[in-house]
Amino acid sequence: MPIDTTTVTEDIVRTALAGVKDPEIRRPITELGMVDEVVVQPAADGALVRVRVLLTIAGCPMKDTLTRDVTGAVRAIPGVADVDLTLGVMTDEQRGAMRDGLRGGATKDIPFARPGSRTRVYAIASGKGGVGKSTVTVNLAAALAARGMNVGILDADVYGFSIPRMMGVTGQATRVDDMILPPISHGVKVISVGMFVDGNTPVVWRGPMLHRALQQFLSDVFWGDLDVLLLDLPPGTGDVAISTAQLIPTTEILVVTTPQQAAAEVAERAGAIALQTRQKVVGVVENMSAMTLPDGSLLELFGSGGGQLVADHLSTITGTKVPLIAQIPLDIALREAGDSGLPLILRPEATHSAAATALRLVADDLATRTRPLAGVPLGITPQR
Repeated sequence: MPIDTTTVTEDIVRTALAGVKDPEIRRPITELGMVDEVVVQPAADGALVRVRVLLTIAGCPMKDTLTRDVTGAVRAIPGVADVDLTLGVMTDEQRGAMRDGLRGGATKDIPFARPGSRTRVYAIASGKGGVGKSTVTVNLAAALAARGMNVGILDADVYGFSIPRMMGVTGQATRVDDMILPPISHGVKVISVGMFVDGNTPVVWRGPMLHRALQQFLSDVFWGDLDVLLLDLPPGTGDVAISTAQLIPTTEILVVTTPQQAAAEVAERAGAIALQTRQKVVGVVENMSAMTLPDGSLLELFGSGGGQLVADHLSTITGTKVPLIAQIPLDIALREAGDSGLPLILRPEATHSAAATALRLVADDLATRTRPLAGVPLGITPQR
C-alpha cells in the first residue's frame, strides 16, 4: 500500500522541530531562529524532508548532538522516509537577534540583581581553604538539580578554581558574540575561570580584575531561568566576597567549617562579613565531622563542636538565628567523588551513606527557602 506523503507538511515538521532544544541554551531551536529552511518532497517510499539548521557559531561543539536530535525528531514523523540535514552558521545579525531575544530586549545587566528576580543566590563561604567548601557546593548543586530545579554554579574562587574537575566538565564555554554559554554537567550550568586558561596556568590578578571577572560571569553568561545560583567563594573576606555583596545585594551566605576550633574561629569571620554587607547568613555546615569506624566507635580526626560554635557566635553577632544545618562526616568516597567528577550525591552506591544523607539535609533546607523580598516590588499602592 503506497504511503500518503501529503500528510507530511512543513508545519508538521516545524512542530516536531519545536521539541528539539539547543544543548547549550536549552531553548527550542525554532524559538532561537535556528531552523532556516524546511522543504518536503515526495519520494517513492515516503516523504524526503530537507532541513537547514543554523549553528550559533562555526565549529559549534554540540553540532553532533544537534544533528542527532534534529534527524531523530523528523524521522519520527509518520510518512517521512528520509531526512537531508544541512548545517549552516548564523550571520552577525541573526546572532544579535537571538541574543536580544534571550535577554528579553534588556540591556546587558546582572539578572539576579533585578528587583523581580526569583532566583535564590547562595554564596558558599569559608574562612580557611581546604575545609571542603567546593565539595559542599557541587553536591548541593547536584542534589538540587536532581529535584528538578534549574541550578547554576559560579566558581568565584579565581585563584583556586576546582569546580570544573569536581563537576566533570571538560569542555569550554561557548561564546556567541559577547554572550557566554556555560557548559552543563549533571543538569547544572557551570562557569569558571578555569575554562578560559590553558591547562593548570595560575591566575595572577589584582582586586579590580577580580571584580570585573565576577561581574562578567554574572552579566555576560546566559544563565537562563535559574531557581538557584551557587557561588563558590574563595576563602576569607577579600575582594570577591565584597564584590558579591555589591553586585547581588540579596545574596545569602552559607558558611562551611570543620569541627576544629582554629578553623571555626576563622570561619566565624567569613560569616560576620554579613554585618558590614547587610546580607543574611542562612546557616553553617560542618564538614569533616566524626567518622564512624567499623567497630562502631567514632573517630574525631579534626575534633568536635566547631560547627555549633560558629553557628552560636554568628547568631549572637547578627542578632538572628543561624542554625547548624548539617554535620558531614569524613568519608573517603566523598573525596573520591570530587576527583572523579561525579558528585557523591549522584552515586547509587552512596544513597544511604552518612555523608550523602547530611548533604541532602542541606539541599532540603536551601530548596525550601524563598528569595528575600528586599527590593522586590509588591504591587501595593498606598491609599489615604
